[in-house]
Amino acid sequence: MGERSERAIDAAAMRGQAFRYYDFVMAAFVAILLLSNVIGAGKVAQIVLPGIGPWPFGAGILFFPVSYVIGDVLTEVYGYARARRVIWAGTAAVVFMAFMSWVVVALPPAPSWGNQAAYATIFGQVPRIVLASVCAFWAGEFVNSYVMARMKVRTAGRHLWMRTIGSTVLGEGVDSLIFYPLAFLGAAGFTPALVVTVMLTQWALKVAWEVILTPVTYVVVAALKRAEGVDVFDRATDFTPFRTGV
Repeated sequence: MGERSERAIDAAAMRGQAFRYYDFVMAAFVAILLLSNVIGAGKVAQIVLPGIGPWPFGAGILFFPVSYVIGDVLTEVYGYARARRVIWAGTAAVVFMAFMSWVVVALPPAPSWGNQAAYATIFGQVPRIVLASVCAFWAGEFVNSYVMARMKVRTAGRHLWMRTIGSTVLGEGVDSLIFYPLAFLGAAGFTPALVVTVMLTQWALKVAWEVILTPVTYVVVAALKRAEGVDVFDRATDFTPFRTGV
């Protein structure tokens, strides 16, 4: 076997260093996060499952879990501090998107423009759901990144599949545990039992997506580590979420 092209290095030694592809991964993360919230969140789709029948689901679940996969890649390749910076960038982008949607929908339409109702249906944001989404995303992503980084040190960089799936189980669990009760508990048509059912179903589906995409994660992580020439370990990292420096 040939030598590994990347070297294992502590994250603290990489402070302030630039990477070739980090900005592109950050851009992909933020883009998928925003698009899954804008395009996917507004549609309830339906498929027919054999033996079960029609099964409705939020269309955003098809792509939102990809942000967790990219979060895993960020932490695995670049370390917790740089993943933390991306999470804050994503949070700020979602907050601004919600603010922009509210402003644009609230602007009085021109009399000759007859699409206000449709526009408000697609881009109108319920404040409670926006708050729940932002809080759940922020907490879930930080749990995901923290668990990923700590498990990497504990396993000495082995068993990537265990780290990606384990961190997603906990990260998506926190995400779902915050979002669904905060967004829907007590809302019209949502009994506590229904909220719990939806919460557990969505959590299971998101984790299943992570499992399915594990081979893709392996390929992307290996390619980025070779390209960047490092394998970052968070042995002495300050894991506070309330910083953006790297």
